[in-house]
Amino acid sequence: MVKVAAVVVTFNRLEKLRNVIASLEAQSLPPAWLVIVDNASTDGTDAYLAGLQSSVPLHVVSMAENAGGAGGFARGMSEGYVLGADHVWIMDDDCYPEPDALERLVAGFDGAVTELGPEVPFACSVVKFTDGSICEMNNPVTTWDWGRLLVKGQKNVMVTACSFVSVLVPRWAIAEHGLPYAEYFIWFDDREYTLRLTRRCPGVQVLDSEVVHDMGDNKGVNFSMVNADNAWKFAHGIRNESSWLLHHNGLIRWIEFGFRLLVNFRGGRVSPRLQLKMYRQYLRGIGFNPPLRFPEPDRSELTAGRRAL
Repeated sequence: MVKVAAVVVTFNRLEKLRNVIASLEAQSLPPAWLVIVDNASTDGTDAYLAGLQSSVPLHVVSMAENAGGAGGFARGMSEGYVLGADHVWIMDDDCYPEPDALERLVAGFDGAVTELGPEVPFACSVVKFTDGSICEMNNPVTTWDWGRLLVKGQKNVMVTACSFVSVLVPRWAIAEHGLPYAEYFIWFDDREYTLRLTRRCPGVQVLDSEVVHDMGDNKGVNFSMVNADNAWKFAHGIRNESSWLLHHNGLIRWIEFGFRLLVNFRGGRVSPRLQLKMYRQYLRGIGFNPPLRFPEPDRSELTAGRRAL
């Protein structure tokens, strides 16, 4: 039986966290462990988790301070790896998996491996909004030949990047490619990580594995939407993407990103003050280049485990 560690990162969303845990406990394929990373919540989450009796073996990681989604996922994935999980299944604290979501995700992943080989690096679910429509900000990036597995009778499409809302990552991928960059804090950590994983082989979106994302407004995100309320998130995202492009893709890609920001800012009529603030973050990417980290125990089982599949 495959051993899956379900990893949930939470910060001050106790009522939604209760729903997430109930959804995980109701899975037709139960996770072997439930890893909850509490990002220093102040709404009573710590007391709730301290007294929680779950049908799934529970591991609570209490962060000393809020490390953001990126830091939380890096810590939770490391915990799942150390526990001995074959896969970690990562999600936010407002993601409610359907009862068969994990079972279908594992089956879809296995089917993709059968067709594409053992280097399939992840499988993600279809993410719906609370009204049943597609969740605009959680659509994965498909490959040019995205339907290759569909014509083989599978319910999978091939993707290169996705958000951290129900993603199944195999143990070998963490051993080989490391953890998400914890220093990113928030935004672009998921895109960078899944792009890192798909350098050799695409991941898959499993079309019959579904989750509900109980977020606020069902809107996509682009740089024309910067305003005073969300500027702090965009600041992290721009710094992170700037760093990734410059240090991992080269100067030309980095310069192109600067021009893309300008076009988006002008299209959205972002105020000059906020544009200046965002370009400061763009320049911060020059000196911001987090190191790659791996879970403990270290990479001893790196390629051997993967190639034995």
